[in-house]
Amino acid sequence: MAVQVRTPGSRERTRVAAPLPALLVMMLSSAFVAGLIGIGAAPPLLLTFARFALAGVVLTGIALAARAPWPRGRRLAHVAVAGVLVQAVHFAAFYTALGMRVPAAVLALVQGLNPVVIALVAGRVLGERLSLGQWLGFALGAAGVGLAVADRLAFSAAGVTLAVVGLLALSLGTVYQKRFAADMDVLAGTAVQFLVSAPLVGLATLLLETPRVTDPAAFAGAVGWLALVNSVGAFLLLNTMLRDAPASRVSTLFFLTPAVTAVLAWLLAGQSLHPLAVAGLAVGGVGVLLATRR
Repeated sequence: MAVQVRTPGSRERTRVAAPLPALLVMMLSSAFVAGLIGIGAAPPLLLTFARFALAGVVLTGIALAARAPWPRGRRLAHVAVAGVLVQAVHFAAFYTALGMRVPAAVLALVQGLNPVVIALVAGRVLGERLSLGQWLGFALGAAGVGLAVADRLAFSAAGVTLAVVGLLALSLGTVYQKRFAADMDVLAGTAVQFLVSAPLVGLATLLLETPRVTDPAAFAGAVGWLALVNSVGAFLLLNTMLRDAPASRVSTLFFLTPAVTAVLAWLLAGQSLHPLAVAGLAVGGVGVLLATRR
């Protein structure tokens, strides 16, 4: 999938943009591994707050330096609502579930169902029409997601509930942003989303947790990676793609995150890579190719 930019020289721009979806998948998948490290050093909501705070400060500085136009009035409210759903609720729920020992691959599985939810909602809200081949791609993508984590299905009911809440927040927030704030400036709009989410999650960590850091080095490393690579890098890419491509097509990339997460956990955390994860990666990849065809 390449982001289509309809301007003079669009062929060259599309060629440059072609590797970005693969980069986005790697960034999103690495968040689960970094999250595992982070919640081993601090409570999950504290980790999420630190991530948003650092990302918000860094991205605000970039937006100011670039003289990006900031959303105002009703547009600002729409950007903020989308940010609360896609950032605050999504990640607070996911990292709290991770702290309840829900495996990272299982959370990636739940997140991988995001395209199905978006496809169902976007068809009614955004009028995005899907072909039979795209629906087949969704089915193969979902099957690949299931294969990727078929051997890791022992988890708590509370953790699964939080994972589903995070999934719904991500999906509904994506459709909401595409519907009401699709043309927001990527730099300023994403900065607003982090700045709105940080105090909400900060209040939650004060009310629901005992904020403490047991391993400062691991905490700093996890926060730095999550903020700079996952928050700033990944969501700038995601918001750019949402601006230039249908939400249902962009969301199909989430089908690849479970298998890629399993690969990263194998390489970086020494977790064994089950043969089903390899099969899931292959099946999910075919699904993405079908779902993103024009």
